[in-house]
Amino acid sequence: MKARHRRAVFIAVGLGALAVAVALVLKAFNSNIVFFYTPTQVAAKEAPVDRAFRIGGLVQVNSIQRQSDGVTVSFVVTDTAKSIPVSYRGILPDLFKEGKGVVAQGKLHADGTFTASEVLAKHDENYMPPEAAEALQKAGHKPQAAATLKSNP
Repeated sequence: MKARHRRAVFIAVGLGALAVAVALVLKAFNSNIVFFYTPTQVAAKEAPVDRAFRIGGLVQVNSIQRQSDGVTVSFVVTDTAKSIPVSYRGILPDLFKEGKGVVAQGKLHADGTFTASEVLAKHDENYMPPEAAEALQKAGHKPQAAATLKSNP
């Protein structure tokens, strides 16, 4: 085999190996990526059914219902335009409260219920996930302003 043929085979094998590696990385990305949807998008059936994604908004007031087992909770996530019922089995964050921001990760079922595998609450008065804040602003709801601290002279 001539040197030119060997070089061409080497380049072809290298490009093939690179293509396989890129395909494997893209497949891993596709199976592990988690998209964010608002309750309005979920209600409009833009969210995937039986595939993991995140839903965010506010915990609707008077919607938290705790089951007798102590670890199962159901609540409603709203963006003030639409609301989605969420069921979660586990320990909720300490900052999880009605009327506060929340992001839940889980799956939407064909019957319209969202089963969360993870619930995240905002960590202080100034923080809300950017996607959730943007969705609330589009829905006409202004996020609560943080209390300002005044120093004593």
